[in-house]
Amino acid sequence: MQSKLKIALGFDGSSSDDWTCLKAETIDGLLFTPTYGPDKRPTLWAPQEWGGTIPRLEVDAAVSEMFATYDVGRMYCDPPGWQSEVESWSKRHGEDHVIEWATYRISQMHSALDRFTSDLATGALTHDGCEITTTHIANSRKLARPGDRYIIGKPSQTQKIDAAVASVICHEAAADSRTAGWRVAPTTSYAYII
Repeated sequence: MQSKLKIALGFDGSSSDDWTCLKAETIDGLLFTPTYGPDKRPTLWAPQEWGGTIPRLEVDAAVSEMFATYDVGRMYCDPPGWQSEVESWSKRHGEDHVIEWATYRISQMHSALDRFTSDLATGALTHDGCEITTTHIANSRKLARPGDRYIIGKPSQTQKIDAAVASVICHEAAADSRTAGWRVAPTTSYAYII
């Protein structure tokens, strides 16, 4: 029996205006958009594709499938509007694995953004080329905050950044998992995830 691929997850949720996104990263730094369900849909939900409201049962099914399919080290979740779901996932999959990670914390978000951009630049973090994530990252703007810090924001309401936010907190979950002792097996192969 082959062991499950080790990943970390990052979740950024919305209800009806912004996208809801679930991103994954392998233990050795490949950021990707997983798929779920019978149609293998990407874990990126645009409200306009679902009658104007994010399909919470679809999201819940996707999270369950991630934990069933992969060995999830940590899943960091931006909780606003999704507190009940995050609490449920934490109970279902373990408090050590599903953790609230609020993106409004300036110091923590600034540090996570610095790590993300640095690791992308050095090649310590690679990605699957997801077009939606690439667009959301391109839409992101650095917004100055006190103490020489910054967070990211969108230049307009129509230019979404949610997949970028989920990617940043996913990378932070993966980095923290590695710090906590997560190790890669020497025979890991990722051909089947993308």
